[in-house]
Amino acid sequence: MVTITSADKALKEYYLSAICDQLNNKISPFYAQIEKGSEEISGKSIVAPTKIGVNGGIGSGEEDGYFPVASNSLFSNLSLPLRNIYGTIEITDKALRASRNDAGAIINLLNLEVDGLLHSAKFNFGRMLWQNGSGEITKLGDMASHTNANWLPIQDYRNIAEGMLIDIVDPETEEVKISGLRILRIDRDTKKMYINPSIPNNVTLNTGDIITLQKSYNREIAGVPYMFDHDQAVFYGLSRSSALSILPYEKSLNGELTTAGIQECLDELETRSGNVPNIIMCSPLTRRKYVACMEGTRSNVDYMNIAGGFKALSYNGIPLYAERFAPDGNMYFLNTNDFKLVQLCDWEWIEGNNGHVLNQIDRTATYSGTLVKYANLLCMRTSGQALLKDII
Repeated sequence: MVTITSADKALKEYYLSAICDQLNNKISPFYAQIEKGSEEISGKSIVAPTKIGVNGGIGSGEEDGYFPVASNSLFSNLSLPLRNIYGTIEITDKALRASRNDAGAIINLLNLEVDGLLHSAKFNFGRMLWQNGSGEITKLGDMASHTNANWLPIQDYRNIAEGMLIDIVDPETEEVKISGLRILRIDRDTKKMYINPSIPNNVTLNTGDIITLQKSYNREIAGVPYMFDHDQAVFYGLSRSSALSILPYEKSLNGELTTAGIQECLDELETRSGNVPNIIMCSPLTRRKYVACMEGTRSNVDYMNIAGGFKALSYNGIPLYAERFAPDGNMYFLNTNDFKLVQLCDWEWIEGNNGHVLNQIDRTATYSGTLVKYANLLCMRTSGQALLKDII
């Protein structure tokens, strides 16, 4: 007979390994290739040294002269906070009792819950890898003549999905104007979302108000764009103005993508840092610009298979992959060997005092389980990465 104990055991012993495999290897080729570990954790923070330049104890001299003066390499310490990433499932007592004499029914019930959790976790973790850590998923569109309290205009729909619970934040005060809104429908043609409950009369929303996932404002991981975000004064715990020697390279194309521009970026990156990227990441729209560029020069568009079972275009042997969440108009030249997801643990279930994954929600006939990861994304060689921007 199926019980809460057997369902709990299945989640821990059978589902967890499959969840970890999906979330570690099937989100994107960039994420599949980077290292995961905990060596850089200090307390509740991440601290890691990054090398600046070369060792100073090298030189040439006379045959009978003194050796070069010893001079150690220069280092800066990079730091980030550990972020708390959660995902929950819920199973009602009624559903469990209805399935207790049918093992297939409880498996279907668990499959449904875990599949939903996986889909949501892959979507949101993939999204966070290509944002700056602020938690902003989009902004409100033109509210000047907007009167509908349920349909709200949005500036971009790529980072939102039906079912999300969201907050709306004032960008100036950074205070939450309203929380607990659920997205029920998205009109992607007109860039509007239908939310419930409706916006009350005493809440004033403005164009440009920030939309975040529930309780997530300024609490998400520092994705790749964090390195290139000049609006943030802090760069891995350092002031951006004092970190000039370790900042990544950036080049603007002013709207025109050319193979010469791509090659110049690669050459300049190698000249400045000695680093060679092993993957180029961009948005689908930017990839189409690249394909049009290649067709315009009558060059072949080559394809290749890469880690995780993904398929990518090839630029001189470097995979060029279109990530759905990457900002339009940018190409990121990255070496995945320089990145690490520093994590306190891999994805794990939070166990209650009784050692169970599924625990009864107080005063309800529902059991809840929570998946957790404490982590952040760290680039340990920031000067070896590059951004080709303003392509569109």
